[in-house]
Formats: sequence, C-alpha cells, structure tokens
Amino acid sequence: MPQEGAPAWEILPQAAKPGEVILSKRNELGLLSNFAPTPFVFHGRSYASLEGFWQAMKYPENADDARATFPGLKWEYTRAQVEQMTSFAAKRAGDLAETNMAAMKITWVTFEGHRIEYRPLQPGDHYHLIVAATWQKVLQNPNVRRVLLSTGKLVLKPDHYQEPDAPAAWRYYDILMDIRKHLQNNLSPDGKDEFRWESRKDDR
Repeated sequence: MPQEGAPAWEILPQAAKPGEVILSKRNELGLLSNFAPTPFVFHGRSYASLEGFWQAMKYPENADDARATFPGLKWEYTRAQVEQMTSFAAKRAGDLAETNMAAMKITWVTFEGHRIEYRPLQPGDHYHLIVAATWQKVLQNPNVRRVLLSTGKLVLKPDHYQEPDAPAAWRYYDILMDIRKHLQNNLSPDGKDEFRWESRKDDR
C-alpha cells in the first residue's frame, strides 16, 4: 500500500515491525480506533463513539456551566450533539472547543459536573474515564471484542503520529492491550469498567 496519496498524519499498515500491527482505519482493525462508530452506554448516557465521548467533555454541560456563561464565546455544537458524533466530525468539534478553552485560559474539561485536568502530567481522572469508557466500548460491541482478541499477542500501534510525551489517555493502543490481556486470561476488569467519584475531590 503506497504512502503516496495518504494523508500526512497516517501511518500505513505496512509500517508495522515484526510482532506489531497498525490499528489502521483502512481495514477491520479500524473498529479499535476511537473514531469508529461503536455505540455504547456509559453512566446512563449514550455515545456514538469513543471520540464523541472524549470531545464532548470539552463542551458546557448546562446553561450554568462557566464555559456557557463566558462572555464572547460561541459554541458551534451542544454537548449532546457531540456525544452522537464519530470520526473526524467529533475531532473537529473538539478542535473548535479547544479554541474556546484557550480563550478562557482553562486546561480542564468536565464529566458529571466535575472539572478534570485534560493533559495532566500524571494519569488522573481523565485517563481513568477514558479507560472505563473504552472497556464499555469493548464489552458492548461484540465485533470490537472479536477484532481485539484476533490480534493475539501482537503489539498494537497507532495509525497516526503522536507526540513522544503524549499523555497516557492518548495511548489508546496501550489501553486496548491491557483490556486484551484481561480478556485473554478471563480476568475481571478490576473495576476498570466502572468509574466512581467516591473519595475523589469534588471540584465543581
């Protein structure tokens, strides 16, 4: 598969080294991408994709949200609309939201009214939320689980270039390998399929 014609961000399947596999959107492994239309329910809300879940956290939760009341900002979408997006549409919605976050000079997103650092130096609530939501994507979509298990012991690699020091939540391939290990060994998720606020600082 030639690199010519491929977008600059893409890492093609043939770039995989021995023992690796690229999670390419060009084949069935694309189901494992955050962009894939793999609907799931998490904490009572429905999401069309993991990307929709991720990007929606950048949007105001209600009319009283500090982001909704900040003067001069326009939000192109509602949080509920972003939750039902997939692929590049969800990513673009998130990019628009980040422009507003920069205008506000904030580095947090929210979930259930709690402010969460978006790019913490150490894995925090945002990471644990992404892990929990990824578990639900796998558990609620049989084809996703089948494709993940079909990779056996191969090292999963992203199909796009990432910054060397990307936060743990960005390394979806590592999260998926941890889930795969649990599934292969018939182990319970050790609570990773859940996310609770007990014992967490309430910073609403």
